Amino acid sequence: MAAEHEHGLYLPRSIELVEAIEENALEKTFVFDLLDGEPMPYNAGQFMLLTVFGAGEAPFTLCSMPGEAPRVRLTVRRYPGGRVTEALHAMEPGAHAGIRGPFGNGFPMDALRGRDVLVVAGGIGMAPQRGLIEAILNERDSFGRLTVFYGMANPEQMLYKDLMAQWQERDDLDLRLTIDRPHPDWDGHVGLITTLFQDFEADPSRLSVTIVGPPVMYPFVTQECATLGVADEDILVSLERRMACGVGKCGHCAIKGHYVCIEGPVFTLAQYKEFGED
Repeated sequence: MAAEHEHGLYLPRSIELVEAIEENALEKTFVFDLLDGEPMPYNAGQFMLLTVFGAGEAPFTLCSMPGEAPRVRLTVRRYPGGRVTEALHAMEPGAHAGIRGPFGNGFPMDALRGRDVLVVAGGIGMAPQRGLIEAILNERDSFGRLTVFYGMANPEQMLYKDLMAQWQERDDLDLRLTIDRPHPDWDGHVGLITTLFQDFEADPSRLSVTIVGPPVMYPFVTQECATLGVADEDILVSLERRMACGVGKCGHCAIKGHYVCIEGPVFTLAQYKEFGED
């Protein structure tokens, strides 16, 4: 088992692109099969290092639900001038790449079981939380109330539109969507994601909150959670850092001596406050 783990950390496994789904003008979801046919165990919220041959390697968080099938999904934003993301977005089905990992800790599913869960996702922050939501739905009876807040700048930026429509039809998931400003193609809620808390009632003693999105969103969302009475230990944040090596050697992701790639990327708010940036 140790040898298999080291293989995943240091030697890329070969993968083949099965499908590239265009989510919007900047983001695609890439579906890869592992060519060795072996599953890749991981937790929702963990990240991989993806190698695009001839372009380089970069970290991406999985958006697929953990499972035994030898298939993974990644939703990736194309950054103009970014060698890896530009090359990845140009790939066609049948192309090969490499993948290492998983790295990091992911969301603590055992700690979430039996509790109400509020998922707060801003923009592409829905990608790493999709796997978490699907994992909860896959074991629905093991969790309490499930609420999802998803905010975006405009309707064009929404990820997984078909999936959102399916979730809205479920009676065991409360999905609340919002956009920042009025838009002619939108008749839903308008306002920053924090405005979704105005009509949200919860028992803070049994509520866990997961937060992924733009860094500017975090202090405002965590303040709303504090107003609800949610303890810092029950608020989970995923930190965005340049996680180059995945094993705590390069130091690119370090925050005051703590390595996000090993200790995170998921931290409780209490942990983050202990070593948080100034």
